[in-house]
Amino acid sequence: MNRTHTHTPHHGASYGHHHEQDTSGQAEILDLDAEVLAEHTASITAWLPLKASPRQIVDLGCGTGAGTFALLDRFPDAHVTAVDTSIEHLRRLRTKACVRGAEKRVRTVQADLDEAAWPDLGSPDLIWASASMHHMAHPERALRTVHDTLAPGGLFAVVELAGHPRFLPEGAPKDRPGLEERVHAAADRRQAEHMPHRGADWGPMLTAAGFIVEDERTIAVNIEGDHSKAIGRYALGVLRRIHSVIADRLSPEDLTALAQLLDVSSPHSILRRDDLTVRTERTVWAARRT
Repeated sequence: MNRTHTHTPHHGASYGHHHEQDTSGQAEILDLDAEVLAEHTASITAWLPLKASPRQIVDLGCGTGAGTFALLDRFPDAHVTAVDTSIEHLRRLRTKACVRGAEKRVRTVQADLDEAAWPDLGSPDLIWASASMHHMAHPERALRTVHDTLAPGGLFAVVELAGHPRFLPEGAPKDRPGLEERVHAAADRRQAEHMPHRGADWGPMLTAAGFIVEDERTIAVNIEGDHSKAIGRYALGVLRRIHSVIADRLSPEDLTALAQLLDVSSPHSILRRDDLTVRTERTVWAARRT
């Protein structure tokens, strides 16, 4: 699904026709994402309109396991099949499962879900896809496959973030106010070229695939204070990856200001700021196979 790493991935998965490129950097961002957004992820798993506690769950585009472990925590009798294309991400996930003593409850499957033939994922009660569906080259086909894979009455949870999170306060940095918005605007334009379904309304597509959309919810994320060190590392990782793909789209002045934020030895480093927050939105669709 993740067609290439020339874009800046965020919150979720890697899968598709690409080689193992820069997976350690992406994995670190995914781990920080899981840490910083843990309470929000847990609240989504608690909100799901399930008729019974699921026993078999599939996490599509599992990344390093943010959703996998949130689901294992929420449903202590469940087993999760975690699917991703990245060997490194799955290796990290398995290591975490062993540390948690949950290795018997997790099965990892390396697969490119843009292929027409999917691996055997059983007949799960719940399929979870967080920040992963927009990477699909053929989402309509994938949605039909998800529908047919689910057990009758099973639930499909699609979670999407509203673009990259914002970190800096308004007016920062002082010498280039509005820098972060310009950086994100350039990243959004670039990603639109590679991922036309990013930011899509999944409701109509889910209905077209045969699902009944039972609920939809948008959750505002605004995190500050308690996770200041993790937020700093998270912001550094995200902005570094954005910088790597949009440097040719920024003015020289913005490039200089961004470089100062990303230079950990600079007095202007983003790691030295104590005013960072994580601001974004998550939208969740809960769809039932009838």
